[in-house]
Amino acid sequence: MKVIICGAGQVGWQIARHLSGEQNDVTVVDNNPDLVRRATDTLDVAGIAGFASHPDVLDRAGARDADMVIAATYSDEVNMVICQVAHSVFGIRRKIARLRAQSYLNVIYSDLYRRDHLPIDVVISPEKEVAAAALQRLSAPAAFDTETFMGGKAQLLGIALDDSCPVVNTPLRQLTDLFSTLRARVVGIRREGTLFAPESNDQLFVGDEIYVFVHSADVSRTLEVFGKQHGKQDRVVIAGGGNVGLAVALELERNKEGRIRAKVIERDRAKAERAADRLERTIVLHGDGLDAALLSEAGIERADALLAVTDDDKTNMLVAVRAKASGCPLAIALINDPTLIPLMGPLGIDAYINPRATTVSSILRHIRHGRVREVYSIGDAEAEVIEAEVLSTSPMAGQKIRDIDFPEGVLVGAVMRKGELLKTSGEIRIEEGDVVAIFAMADDVKEVERLMQVSIDFF
Repeated sequence: MKVIICGAGQVGWQIARHLSGEQNDVTVVDNNPDLVRRATDTLDVAGIAGFASHPDVLDRAGARDADMVIAATYSDEVNMVICQVAHSVFGIRRKIARLRAQSYLNVIYSDLYRRDHLPIDVVISPEKEVAAAALQRLSAPAAFDTETFMGGKAQLLGIALDDSCPVVNTPLRQLTDLFSTLRARVVGIRREGTLFAPESNDQLFVGDEIYVFVHSADVSRTLEVFGKQHGKQDRVVIAGGGNVGLAVALELERNKEGRIRAKVIERDRAKAERAADRLERTIVLHGDGLDAALLSEAGIERADALLAVTDDDKTNMLVAVRAKASGCPLAIALINDPTLIPLMGPLGIDAYINPRATTVSSILRHIRHGRVREVYSIGDAEAEVIEAEVLSTSPMAGQKIRDIDFPEGVLVGAVMRKGELLKTSGEIRIEEGDVVAIFAMADDVKEVERLMQVSIDFF
């Protein structure tokens, strides 16, 4: 597949990294020559320095025979023009654009993106993706990472193991025997900074960060098995009233399972006033989230969780640290810079949201071959969880899981058949039409796609 990626920032670079690693023909375009040079020096991609919305630049990038263009520059308007030029001048059939401005995302204007108007096949909204990720973090407060699969019937939980975990030093195969009815499986372990897919003889140790695939009905019990409590978040303080903070507050107001009381702190007066106008039950405070007095006024001492989602990573981290020092049991920070993530543990921050990772996952979901329903990128693109329907042409179809020739870095996390989630074991025979969720280390993703025979159903 020949792909043009417009924008060589973190999102564009990560997408290029994924696609070039799977032997696709990738060209990266950016008006910053340094970013283009970084991409071509570190990845197996071609690079063009220039304005991606200019037809001659797209032409030099190979647009005449490209299969797809991904517009991920920092400008919504440039991304929209790129898609228009790609369609009108070069006839590129698949166009994905990242759009931030809420007005462009309003459903009443959705006709704007029809092929005879502004031809964009897929619109990705980082703010919406991040807001959804934030809400998922709040729904599983004991987990540092979480994502839903199988239409909400399964979840991937990231759990940090400490001294309270009762099953440390226990081989994973014994966990299956001890908790025979628990529909959960450990698919990944990060130990001393290295992520790997475990084998049945591997043990869990204090300090490990594990990724567990679990039936949604068994989340609470799974957390207890690993020494965590599944508490409810009734009172939430949100630091940052921009697009992300506002989207989260609006969703919390719509929450039907129970009334969650939220308070928003926003330093910018115009943003604070806009948030106050849009929100009905949520109190909006104008001021700096780092101000201890203002945090106290927001009730941080009595809050169940703090969500720091300003547009500054360091502010988010410091607000989270101050909230923890004030007695808030759960602090979640929005972190754009992946090099800051290792500081989360030493600083006592419970969980983080990486907006670039959520955007990358969302884009990958739309560009994978075949019947792929969901893709989630783990860590710094170290691994992926791929949810897909098994086709009749797949080498997996008709085989028991234990007989499938998976690479060492691949594990089946869940299997759904006719809408029912099965308890994962090596004895399950994969059938055509089954939906499987597979954890794969980055180097093994291509082999997983081959096993799913996804290219037979390209787009």
